[in-house]
Amino acid sequence: MIPHSRPTIDETDIQAVSGVLHSGSIAQGGAVEKFEQELAGYIGVKGGVATSSGTAALHLALLALDITGKDTVALPSYVCTAVLNAVHYVGALPLLIDVHPDTFNMDVEDLKRKLRPQVKAIIVPHSFGLAADLEEIMALGIPVIEDCAQSIGATYKNKMAGSFGNISIFSFYATKMLTTGEGGMVVSDSEEFLRKIRDLRDYDNRENYVTRYNYKMTDFQASLGFSQLKKLNHFIEIRRNIAQKYNNEFKNLCSLPASHKNDRKHIYYRYTVKLRRDVESFLKLSKEKGINCERPVFKPLHRYLNLSGFTNTDRVWEKAVSIPIYPTLTEKNMNTIVEFVKNAAL
Repeated sequence: MIPHSRPTIDETDIQAVSGVLHSGSIAQGGAVEKFEQELAGYIGVKGGVATSSGTAALHLALLALDITGKDTVALPSYVCTAVLNAVHYVGALPLLIDVHPDTFNMDVEDLKRKLRPQVKAIIVPHSFGLAADLEEIMALGIPVIEDCAQSIGATYKNKMAGSFGNISIFSFYATKMLTTGEGGMVVSDSEEFLRKIRDLRDYDNRENYVTRYNYKMTDFQASLGFSQLKKLNHFIEIRRNIAQKYNNEFKNLCSLPASHKNDRKHIYYRYTVKLRRDVESFLKLSKEKGINCERPVFKPLHRYLNLSGFTNTDRVWEKAVSIPIYPTLTEKNMNTIVEFVKNAAL
């Protein structure tokens, strides 16, 4: 079976983790601080706070913006439930937004139509590695959390995704662009936000009591993350090369991923296409042929919440599939995938 996704781990990663394990200092410490500094530097912001997951990072970001049960948070429907979970963690009301049918990112026009005074934050995922329409969203004057869980290394107007919002969050789950196994990070140019998030991340040894969390990253996770970060640009280059091969082979078979625009560059965390045929039968056939293709999003949020009026999201969900793309994909694997899609896409 060709996996849908898999981590890219080499001997340097193993040695980095092994060194920390041999040191005996494996909880949150110096390696975490180094990873925070290096990732913030890569993105181009003042600082970062490493966390136990991307969901934890998003939860803390909402708390830093003082989002409470009185507030509404806008987010797209075509995302995983972790984003909705974080909104519910702070008791806020979600305002679901439709997506653009080509980019799968938040539809700015639908956002503008639905905005109301209660909206105190907008969560903007850069879906599958392509930056969203940040300039138009930032111009609305509402605090923005960039969700870069799928887009570390993507650029918008020659700057890194994650350097525009009031706060940005990252995920380093096993199958993300770079991995720490489980883990995440919040980054920002605001010292106030970073201080508050750092305080809330850890509950112990405090003079006062407020509700705090056990959202720390370990040093051996951070050492893996730092090792991976040094190879991230190479990972992206390989993904773009694979995507180009797919584009050349599939251009007459299905709707290809929104490619590089003049103001942004795709990193292809996922290679997503819209089929002309039934998705479920395609996915079943792919597994029978030993290729694990998946829906990019298991189910849109509005379908969980029994809401209607998300025409673009429904069409995308009904037609979109994600085809394996990752740095360890072999030439033989790629040829097998290409042959299958060319025979099965129509």
